[in-house]
Amino acid sequence: MATQLSQTKPQTELNIKWEALPQDFKLEDEPVENTGQPILAGALRESLEISGFIQPQMLIASNFGLCATINEQLVIKAPDWVYVPSVKEVISNRKSYTPILEGEVPIIVMEFLSDNDGGEYSVKRTYPPGRWFFYEQILQVPIYIIFEPISGLLEYYQLENGRYELKLPDENGRHWVDAMGLYLGTWQGTKEAHTGYWLRWWDQNGNLLPWAVEKIEQERQRAEQEKQEKERLLAYLISQGIDPNNLPTQ
Repeated sequence: MATQLSQTKPQTELNIKWEALPQDFKLEDEPVENTGQPILAGALRESLEISGFIQPQMLIASNFGLCATINEQLVIKAPDWVYVPSVKEVISNRKSYTPILEGEVPIIVMEFLSDNDGGEYSVKRTYPPGRWFFYEQILQVPIYIIFEPISGLLEYYQLENGRYELKLPDENGRHWVDAMGLYLGTWQGTKEAHTGYWLRWWDQNGNLLPWAVEKIEQERQRAEQEKQEKERLLAYLISQGIDPNNLPTQ
């Protein structure tokens, strides 16, 4: 029989504590459901890093334990992607995170749908609680995103009056994330031999934040353009009877 989270409290009341994990506590390695999920999560972080968005005090992670103690029972959920704007202590090899105790509550959590039981939508209160219930009622994360990579469906939920409300995208199919100063939307293409739908960031001017391979290509194109402009200038000077190697100096 499942243990009730409300076992020691009325159904409407929860005793939530933000406690450090015991020193000898062993976090279970929650398996990644498919190989595409780490690629999707990594791509989201990569463009932020290249653009210079990430600061040392931030915590951006994937398949990473978020902890809370509910009615004396430890609950840990590992979202596919999480963004915390500021932590109290920068730890290079952090394995879990307890909001309030260790820093701010996450601004965004994301779940990437796959062939599972739909736990991303679970409002189950019994132990262990459902993901939706945990993010909405326990952590009270302002933005909850559910992404279906195969169809490209992006569900963007925002916490309003204690409940998640589905938000429609703008005319470009994107959502403005005010806390980050960026737009989030879907993009279709290929990266790391994976072709399909991706979650991407755009700046406030609508410029796509590039991945490393795109940044390299942009630099290559810029260098090629400069080379062509130089060649056209040299050809023009020669056509005018001017020796490019013997230009007058001021």
